[in-house]
Amino acid sequence: MKKVYKNAKEALDGLLFDGMLISAGGFGLCGIPELLIAAIKDAGTKNLTVASNNAGVDGFGLGILLATRQVKKMISSYVGENAEFMRQYLAGELEIEFNPQGTLAERMRAGGAGIPGFYTRTGVGTVIAEGKEHKDFDGKTYVLERGIVADLAIVKAWKADPSGNLVFRKAARNFNPPAAMSGKTCVVEVEEIVPLGSLDPDHIHLPGVYVHRLIQGQHEKRIEQRTTRKRAS
Repeated sequence: MKKVYKNAKEALDGLLFDGMLISAGGFGLCGIPELLIAAIKDAGTKNLTVASNNAGVDGFGLGILLATRQVKKMISSYVGENAEFMRQYLAGELEIEFNPQGTLAERMRAGGAGIPGFYTRTGVGTVIAEGKEHKDFDGKTYVLERGIVADLAIVKAWKADPSGNLVFRKAARNFNPPAAMSGKTCVVEVEEIVPLGSLDPDHIHLPGVYVHRLIQGQHEKRIEQRTTRKRAS
């Protein structure tokens, strides 16, 4: 089965359609599938629902899909770095489903594991739990959360082999593995594709069974919030 494609456009060919649900990896600007996001922008696919920890920043990451008004709804945890996101939300132009970070990660993982729902104490007694089923276990109240099964997962990894076995680097490992698991089809961009057999099996973070298509490309490494110490006088 061919998994390695020439570029993002080719890797997404035949997968995109209006109104689809996309699960996107990344944590802040770390480990975001920027090449695949740009290809979705160029394809003009619209009315998207995107499940992602955050929505990038203005002009980069998922922010470019917000700018072109291709996103209808975000399922997210943290959205504080994107002015256009805030403007669209406050103007009633963008629907948001807020999730605690751990709940969102588990919803993705559960969807990939074939678990349709799970109970968690996170969010009980808040607006997050409104309209959701509640149940008591051992004297404590839990809320039912649904697993996420996306039409497409877009993911950024550090290394891969031609079979799609993935290695992530540092914070990029936070949301990319569960996002990859949650997609009916998973497309991954990596910095390096290494020969088959060169990855230590004990060091593989996500097995290739979850990965359907793969590209290698150059990535821009941005700093979301640059902070420095003042020089000593």
